[in-house]
Amino acid sequence: MQVEIKVPQLSESVSEATLLAWHKQAGDAVAEGENLIDVETDKVVLELPAIKFGVLTKILKKEGDLVTSGEVIGLIDTEAQASAAPAQAAAVAPVLPPAARKLAHEAGVDVSNIEGSGRGGRITKDDVKAVIEKQPAAAPAPQAASGGRIEQRVPMTRIRQRIAERLLQSQANAAILTTFNEVNMQPVIDLRNRYKDAFEKKHGVKLGFSSFFVKAAVLALQKFPVVNASVDGTDVIYHGYYDIGVAIGSERGLVVPIIRDADKLSYADIERQIVDFGARAKEGKLTLDELSGGTFSISNGGVFGSMLSTPIINPPQSAILGIHATKDRPVVENGQIVIRPINYLAVSYDHRIIDGREAVQFLGTIKEALEFPGRALLDL
Repeated sequence: MQVEIKVPQLSESVSEATLLAWHKQAGDAVAEGENLIDVETDKVVLELPAIKFGVLTKILKKEGDLVTSGEVIGLIDTEAQASAAPAQAAAVAPVLPPAARKLAHEAGVDVSNIEGSGRGGRITKDDVKAVIEKQPAAAPAPQAASGGRIEQRVPMTRIRQRIAERLLQSQANAAILTTFNEVNMQPVIDLRNRYKDAFEKKHGVKLGFSSFFVKAAVLALQKFPVVNASVDGTDVIYHGYYDIGVAIGSERGLVVPIIRDADKLSYADIERQIVDFGARAKEGKLTLDELSGGTFSISNGGVFGSMLSTPIINPPQSAILGIHATKDRPVVENGQIVIRPINYLAVSYDHRIIDGREAVQFLGTIKEALEFPGRALLDL
């Protein structure tokens, strides 16, 4: 019986995907659940496992092809005899996540010779990188030259293409303005230092600064609901929930997983989700659902040392908060110059529905929630 190998259902916001690397050839035996090929969308790398035991009889779409949801890319015959020996068909393939497999494929690394350092022999990206670093460097093939100077043309990845498209879409379709403010982080730092050990002991996760920013943003969004809204044609859609996107930089590019119903979560819940998102973003294991939707986003350029930036809105959202590196700076308090840990905040907003007054007051609410964290905890 012939079984079709189909592209998994993609989310509504993802129209197509790219086939990365077939792990089987026509004529090879496949086991149920064995990964056949990696599929890269503009958000994640997905594994496509075999749904039946059998033989891969035909490959209809090759590596690098663009495909859509439900498209048939190959066939498995559940009754055919494999060209490979049964013992070979039953052999367990090395266990490695899509991101590590993609890196190995691009570098031409044979993963069967790698001893995984992860749990259960799992091959990590660091394992693949270690092998690549030991290989002699290959000179890039020149694709264009002028006066002896080499240029190399490399196609954008799907995620990089999507980032470019969305940035242009955001700038073309929204009237983006940015307002700034500064916040004294000393109260949050003092609160964190006082309770971080007890927090970690009770909840099993470290108390970072991210949860304070998420909670402050939710408080401000509740006070100014238009900042949590979106534009649909000539309508404004007010969202009665708070799904906060948290931008995370990965080697594949920027991803923005969503913290759903952030207003209902504790500080510990938020910290756990952010830690989990960061780890799975590194391994390329975030799901499409986790990267879809969102009513407001937070971008933290401070982790890379950024002091000030103008973040770009993630459509169809109407605003984004940019946070930056906290640095000691001289400020004036009660007529005296003192040193305080200052973080510059930026809010970019769609001026079509958000007025400057609302944006400034929204950012002021975030500033107040961070400088007086006790008031937010007491709902004052």
